[in-house]
Amino acid sequence: MDFYAFNCLPRDTRADLVWQRGCFLAIRLEMGCSVVLYHMESFFAEVWYSPEDNQIALVHGFEKGKLLEPYLDTIDLEGLLE
Repeated sequence: MDFYAFNCLPRDTRADLVWQRGCFLAIRLEMGCSVVLYHMESFFAEVWYSPEDNQIALVHGFEKGKLLEPYLDTIDLEGLLE
C-alpha cells in the first residue's frame, strides 16, 4: 500500500494500520497535540493525538519532504552509523 491509498481510508482504519504495521520513530508536540511519527514500509505516517479531547485528531501518510523536518532534531541516528 502506498500513502495515497492509505490516506483514502477512513481515519480509524488508518490508525489501526499504524498500530499493526508501523514502526515508531519519534514524537513531538504541536498545537497542543502529541504528534507521533511512524515508518510504514514505503512511507511515513503521523498520528495527531489530542490529550484535551482524549482522541486521535488526525492520521495521515506522506513520503518525504518538509513534514519530516520537525523530527530531525529528535531522531537518534547514531545506532545506524555503527
